[in-house]
Amino acid sequence: MAARAGFAALAVVATATGGCKHDVTAPQVAGWSMVDASQRHPIIVSQEPQTIQIRVPASASGLTARQRSDVIEFADRSRAGDAGNSRMVIQAPGGGENETAAMHAVVEIRQILGDIGFADSSIAVEAYHAGGRGDAPVRVSYLRYVAEAPVCGFWPTNLGEQRDNANYPNFGCANQHNLAVQVANPADLLGPRTESDRPSERRDVVWGKYVRGETTGADKSEDERVKIAK
Repeated sequence: MAARAGFAALAVVATATGGCKHDVTAPQVAGWSMVDASQRHPIIVSQEPQTIQIRVPASASGLTARQRSDVIEFADRSRAGDAGNSRMVIQAPGGGENETAAMHAVVEIRQILGDIGFADSSIAVEAYHAGGRGDAPVRVSYLRYVAEAPVCGFWPTNLGEQRDNANYPNFGCANQHNLAVQVANPADLLGPRTESDRPSERRDVVWGKYVRGETTGADKSEDERVKIAK
């Protein structure tokens, strides 16, 4: 009887050990297999500088119409691809023949950015040494978030011979790859966006009515009112 009990115990241990078997080809972290596709095939998000160079001759008194259009288009692209995650940096050349003309251009660029909605805190002005060049450009740049997709196609084992229930190495890689190449703003992969400024017009109207003891709801015409048939 004791022998039978011993064999039964060994069978239970063997079954439990077999059930805990994991895919030895899968990536390991602290002794555990990565089963989450976002961990096995991570999307690498980094920042790359985007720059536009504006040539300003020493005789110029400001930007040309084409240059103003280029600045507006560049700023629009920064908003579409970056959503305000980084500052707009204006670099002005110093020590060159066009230093005075370049400063006039910088003032005009700041004015353009402010007119299309960039806050002063999101614009930075820096100087760089022009090395005596007479045609040193004014540089406008920002850091754009980019997503690097994982490389798929790793098939080290024959799935027809895989008897366990573990995810195969390439599992979920295609979804991660497609997400990386399709995401509109890669910064969204790092965390939620900050809240934008609230529109205060309607809130001020409602608060004013509340202070005066009036009904805060919007007035409705006779056609807009709900009519109940009697």
